[in-house]
Amino acid sequence: MSDAKNDDGADGPLAAAQAALAAEHAAVYGYGVAGGRVAAARRPEATAAHHAHRARRDALVRTVRDLGGKPVAAEAAYALPFAVPDAAAAVRLAAVLEDRVAYVYSDLVRAAGGALRRTAAEALRESAVRAARWRGSGVPFPGLAERAGPAAGTDARAGAAR
Repeated sequence: MSDAKNDDGADGPLAAAQAALAAEHAAVYGYGVAGGRVAAARRPEATAAHHAHRARRDALVRTVRDLGGKPVAAEAAYALPFAVPDAAAAVRLAAVLEDRVAYVYSDLVRAAGGALRRTAAEALRESAVRAARWRGSGVPFPGLAERAGPAAGTDARAGAAR
């Protein structure tokens, strides 16, 4: 996933919104996989997260259009960061998906202002809370800790939009 840059290399809300939209597409796909493998007791949580990401995705499509852009389309499939053969792997995948979404929303918070910034901050918070619930613990600075790369847990950008 690229950083939030305009065609001229400047940071901008349109590029950050496109990156968030791409991450939401990937999260919707990923929850389709995780939701099919997560234990029955956590299936309602996976379903709620799937619906939340679909709603954020749809809102971002409108946001990108409002900012004068053409919304990035969902890919037919996305590479998962690891195999998801069982419920434990599905829970790990859900946490990674939320970390990746938090990562791009932190860029949108930085790039945007006004209502869009508030919406991005809310989405960042929601993803951080879901990640903590899936993982069983939180991170000190959601959306930023992942930037340290694999040594910090997950590389939020790797495969997030592929």
